[in-house]
Amino acid sequence: MTVNGTQLREALGNKCIAFVGMMGSGKTAIGRLVAATLDIPFCDSDQEIVAAANMDIPEIFEKHGEPYFRAGEERVIQRLLSGGPVVLSLGGGAFMSEKTRQAISRQGVSVWLKADLELLFNRVSRRPGTRPLLNTTDPRKTLGDLQKAREPVYALADIHVESSRISKAHTHDAVLAALAGRLFGKTGNS
Repeated sequence: MTVNGTQLREALGNKCIAFVGMMGSGKTAIGRLVAATLDIPFCDSDQEIVAAANMDIPEIFEKHGEPYFRAGEERVIQRLLSGGPVVLSLGGGAFMSEKTRQAISRQGVSVWLKADLELLFNRVSRRPGTRPLLNTTDPRKTLGDLQKAREPVYALADIHVESSRISKAHTHDAVLAALAGRLFGKTGNS
C-alpha cells in the first residue's frame, strides 16, 4: 500500500512527530523535509530555547549550567507539543528526560534517527564550538560516551530509522515508510 503525505497527515491527526537522537544524526534536516511533506509546521527545540532565553546554547551552558538548560528545554518542548500537529527536532539530550518522553508519548510519535559514531563525528565536526558538551580535550571520545549512555533511552522511541549516508531523501523516505507502518498498523522500525 502506497501512502502519500496527505494520508499520513490525516492519520496523524493532532499528534506531533518528535525526532530524537544524537547531535549530528540529521534530526533538523530530516524533520524539515518530513514537515514539508506532511504540510505541518516544523520547530527545532534548540532554536526555540535560544529564542526564549535570548542567548545561544553555549552561553546558557556557560552562565547557568546544564541543569538550568534541561529544565528550560522540558518547558519549551511541552509548549511545542501542546500546539497541535508539528514536527519537532529535539536536542540530543532532551529525550533523556522521563517527563519529556511521557509528554511525547501522550501527544505524539517519537522517531529515533540512528547513526554510527563515525558519521556523527564527521557531521558535528563541521561546526566546531557549537556543541557545548563536546568542548572537551577529546570530543570524539566524549561523543562516543554520550552515544553509549543515550542509545538505550533512544531505543524507547516509537520508530527507529537509520540516518542515511546516501542522502537526506533516502532517510526522509525511510521515516515516511516507518511512520505509515506505525499509523496504519504495520511494523514501526526500519
